[in-house]
Amino acid sequence: MQLRYSFRIDPTPGQRIALAKAFGCARVVFNDALALRNHAHEQGLPFITDAQLSRMVITQAKQRPERAWLGEVSAVVLQQALSDCTTAFRNFFASVKGERKGPKLAPPRLRSRKDNRQAIRFTKNARFAVTVFGKLRLPKIGDVLVRWSRELPAQPSSVTIIKDAADRYFASFVVEVQQQLPAAPAETGIDLGLGHFAVLADGRKIDSPRFLRRAEKKLKKFHKALSRKQKGSSNRAKARSKVARQHAKVADARREFHHQTSTHVIRENQAIYVEDLAVKGLARTRLAKSVHDAGWSAFVSMLEYKAKLYGRQFAKVGRFFPSSKLCSACGTLAETMPLNVREWSCPCGAIHDRDVNAAINILAAGRAERQNACGGPVRPPLAAARADEAGSRGSAAA
Repeated sequence: MQLRYSFRIDPTPGQRIALAKAFGCARVVFNDALALRNHAHEQGLPFITDAQLSRMVITQAKQRPERAWLGEVSAVVLQQALSDCTTAFRNFFASVKGERKGPKLAPPRLRSRKDNRQAIRFTKNARFAVTVFGKLRLPKIGDVLVRWSRELPAQPSSVTIIKDAADRYFASFVVEVQQQLPAAPAETGIDLGLGHFAVLADGRKIDSPRFLRRAEKKLKKFHKALSRKQKGSSNRAKARSKVARQHAKVADARREFHHQTSTHVIRENQAIYVEDLAVKGLARTRLAKSVHDAGWSAFVSMLEYKAKLYGRQFAKVGRFFPSSKLCSACGTLAETMPLNVREWSCPCGAIHDRDVNAAINILAAGRAERQNACGGPVRPPLAAARADEAGSRGSAAA
């Protein structure tokens, strides 16, 4: 399984200039390739192949005076930008044909130099390397200082250099890993919410840190200062950087929380079941800020890939499953269950905590789905007929 290991890097001022050139060249190659393919489509011409496109926007472009500066960066960076353009078109075509899951994708669009995120990719052909002194050697850029937080488990197949909106630089390595954890006896269902971030089937409740809510006061101050700066001024650029850095702190804290929580759940349980929430729909309601602050989708994605990595079982329960309204003791389904009801009593006498009851039902539904998928009996077994049971005689049936 391939994973990404991301580390902060500290390029020198000269290396920052070289990286800026590489970002710009990759962006120009992508936009030139996109423009040529769009023009061919508008003129009714055949789709331009990758080989033709590489010759037109890279090889021949370097020979023209207005594109001669493309030769100042690594050719692998340009080829990877061209590959990104091809991948964008393939994903778009697959989405139009219905071969790609998820919402329909829009056609590829031009990249802007004002985008908050700039990235370039080096593959093994670029001969990047990690030196004996722990620096990352990049072609035509030099040896870049890396803040290593751990060792790479294997030799990376590629590295992506990223500059985010807060003007931070990262090196993201793609590494092939194979890990296994000892089997765990427990299984759990997880009910995600806003009052508590997650409630497990064993009754444990994980509080929601609400990172964005905590930082709202400071963000409000920085946004107000940004709105008062003149557009195009250096003071506005400084104010924009402050806002971006504060948002980056919030995102980093949320991501760290998701990683720690998901790893803890994966290590303790052999099977994990979660509810397939309609996050996009909830993000359009009055709870939008809280939903985005919780980051359920990112957390579920971490659970999914970590379960695959460590040999755990992971499944999603359908979003229309009435986990909150169903009594986990007797199976009685309540007619209504408003959000303000956090504890309710069943006619059978059981008293339920809404979230814990939902987590227990999600665990039971996940187990049932797994047994059915593995060929288990779906219908209950037939019971033997009693002697005094009313029925048809053989002569009447004939």
